[in-house]
Amino acid sequence: MSAKNLEEVIAAAGNPVDMLRNSKIGAYVYPVVPTEFSNWRDEQRAWRETAVLFDQSHHMVDLFISGKDAFKMLSYLATNSFAKFKINTAKQFAPCTYDGYLIGDGILFYLAEDEFVFVGRAPSANWIMFHAETGGYDVKVVKDDRSPARPMGKPVTRQFYRFQIQGPKAKQVIEKINGGPFPDIKFFHMDYINIAGRQVRALRHGMAGAPGLEIWGPYEEGEEIRAAILEAGEEFGIVAVGSRTYATNTLESGWIPSPLPAIYTGEKMKSFREWLPADSYEATGSIGGSFVSDNIEDYYLTPYELGYGVMVKFDHDFIGREALEKMDKGAQRRKVTLEWNGEDMIKILSSYFTGEENYKSFDMPLANYASSSYDAVKVNGKTVGFSMFTGYSNNERTALSLATIDADIQIGDEITVVWGEPNGGTEKTTVEPHKQIEVRAIVSPVPYSKVARETYADGWRGK
Repeated sequence: MSAKNLEEVIAAAGNPVDMLRNSKIGAYVYPVVPTEFSNWRDEQRAWRETAVLFDQSHHMVDLFISGKDAFKMLSYLATNSFAKFKINTAKQFAPCTYDGYLIGDGILFYLAEDEFVFVGRAPSANWIMFHAETGGYDVKVVKDDRSPARPMGKPVTRQFYRFQIQGPKAKQVIEKINGGPFPDIKFFHMDYINIAGRQVRALRHGMAGAPGLEIWGPYEEGEEIRAAILEAGEEFGIVAVGSRTYATNTLESGWIPSPLPAIYTGEKMKSFREWLPADSYEATGSIGGSFVSDNIEDYYLTPYELGYGVMVKFDHDFIGREALEKMDKGAQRRKVTLEWNGEDMIKILSSYFTGEENYKSFDMPLANYASSSYDAVKVNGKTVGFSMFTGYSNNERTALSLATIDADIQIGDEITVVWGEPNGGTEKTTVEPHKQIEVRAIVSPVPYSKVARETYADGWRGK
């Protein structure tokens, strides 16, 4: 009899590590949006030099939460404080398990009295839905799931389009489409601007190192709004960014998108695993990389290890509070950027042509090949952390990865990243037979981009 939920999938597999490392689901796909509108090198350069239009309409879950207990429930799931959370603001939402390990993250928008929308990947959305259904709260949840990874020619619709206008000339673009100066919106606050004769809701946000806006509205208006933005931004050099390029902006700006949700063990988490379907993200996702342990808990990460420690506030009751209070915060690993050695990168790339070795393919500009990446970071043969999101920045002319490493390793230290999987690879469809290679890298700040470090509001990206 086939498994009905995640708990049964794990029981049938025997070990969740083997199940996830050999998953054949492939890499995380950014669907529907064309891979490139021009070319990924120019698209990357535009967010540094002019302006870009990001299309975020398809790759994330939109979860609409309403009801008199919505605020109460979400606060109980959030590690950060809701004490000053007001209508027309947003906040990073990064829930933990009872043992204090991260489930996922996303953005929570406070739209109106008793009305919220969570925008992000599946793990956090599933955690919210589980508590809405089982926690005895007076809430209503409507899920607008991400678009299918492979639509296969079928029409795709969402409730909302979601765009971002970013880059050093974003302000000029926004002022032109607005017909004049737009409201002085504070970071992670919301207001309205005018586009093509419509009032469009906007969040002050930044993903590419310079201030910008995230805007959204009814999906059927998306093409009209998109055309108006690109027309207005033409004189400022605005560039539409494709799905191939989109995710690489985080290499410069410092967000690790997809750590493994820490939900595969623990008696208190069992009811959640039994609630999750056998075809859920958590049951079908994949782990990739050179780090291998038989214990799934070795892949779990705390908020502190991913830079979310600055958000953790003990002014309210929340799941994971007791465990997080007991943690030695000074001993936690911390988030950094790793600047990969150019000579070692040449060895990887040249192996495609010389035939002498066959190192793991390094796709450009994004080299991830699993839902969650865990490449071992080593010093003198000892694993001191994980490299978790990898690619190439044409702006910096270097390969970069986002990592979490031991607290005693300093900016400027040289470490090695083990690139490729042991024993020639796994059963993942994204992994060809290959040989591992150790790549030297310099421990660097996060965000790596100087612009991002100096212009972002003080917060989780740089802590």
